[in-house]
Parts: sequence; structure tokens; C-alpha cells
Amino acid sequence: MILNKRFWVVLFSIVFFQCKKEKQLVIDTKQEVTEKQIVKLDTIKFTKGYDFPVGKPDAKQYYNAQKFQENNHLGDDWNGKGGGNTDLGDPIYAIANGYVSFAEDIKGGWGNVIRIIHYNPDKTKVESLYAHCKTILVKQGDYVTKGAKIGTIGTADGAYLAHLHLEIRDDIKLPIGPGYSPETKGYLNPTDYIINNR
Repeated sequence: MILNKRFWVVLFSIVFFQCKKEKQLVIDTKQEVTEKQIVKLDTIKFTKGYDFPVGKPDAKQYYNAQKFQENNHLGDDWNGKGGGNTDLGDPIYAIANGYVSFAEDIKGGWGNVIRIIHYNPDKTKVESLYAHCKTILVKQGDYVTKGAKIGTIGTADGAYLAHLHLEIRDDIKLPIGPGYSPETKGYLNPTDYIINNR
């Protein structure tokens, strides 16, 4: 009888602790799956409003030297109030939360270019393009938050006096483009868009 009792105690202990261990593994597995699902669902970070790319958040100490569609311009050119190259090396900020889709020196009149895709809460997408940068501080695939420093103002390797060329597009599949055109399909007025989506 004692042997039988010991047998049952040992057997119960083995079964109990084995079940407990298996149950613990199941719990861990579920937690891991849940974490993966959260990460998967979290890959789209929606915007929380827009700010200006210089003198954050309101372009303080900067002016729009060449506005959208002035001379068929497809963006806004932001210059420091001191003129000339006084803004060379000044910070450029992401106008909203988004994902860097491009960040390279393409030479010519563009120089260093950064492109960021922004996902709006209403499910629309827009792209911001920052050109003539002196430096690029992000890489393709990075997630950036509104107001994060992404680069510095440049001259497109001496092609121009220092300024930031900013475009906002509601067609995110457009090529780099010409910078100037009377055809504005796919392009938005950057200043108007930012002001209307603060």
C-alpha cells in the first residue's frame, strides 16, 4: 500500500509538472504570436498632422522664396531670412510621421533627395520630397516621426544658393520629376496642404 501510494504521488508529480511546463509553453507561444501580430499591425504608422520642414513647426526665420506654380514650380523653395547661403547646413525636419522610401544623391540639379510616404488616418497617402540636401540623415526603410531631423539644407553640390525644395504629392508613384511643369496632376501645393492639415 505504501509503495502504491508513493507510486501515485510520483506519477501525479510527473504529470502535474509536465502539464504545467507544457501549459507554460503554450502561454509563451500565444504571447509571442500576439507580439508578432502587434508588430504586423503596427507597420503602418498614421500621421498626426503636418508641420513645416524648416524652422519647426511654423517655418520661423524662413520664407517661401519660390511658391508652388510660380514659374511652373512644382514645390516650395524654403530659404533662411538671411538670404544667400546663410541657411546652408540648417536642419530639415520630416513634415509628418512616415516611411522613407528613397534617400540618395541623384546628382544634377537635384543633389541629395529624401522621399517620405505619409499614411493619413482617412486612408489617403501622400509623399513629401526634400531636395538639394547637404546631408541625408535617414535611409530607405526608416520610420520617421513628425519633426524628426532627416537632413540639412544644401546647394545641390553648388548648383544653387542654399535652400530646401519641398514637394508634396498625392500620387506616390511619380518619378523624381522635373521640378517645374505647368502640369500639376499628382502634385499638391505644399504650404496649403500643411496649413490645412495641422
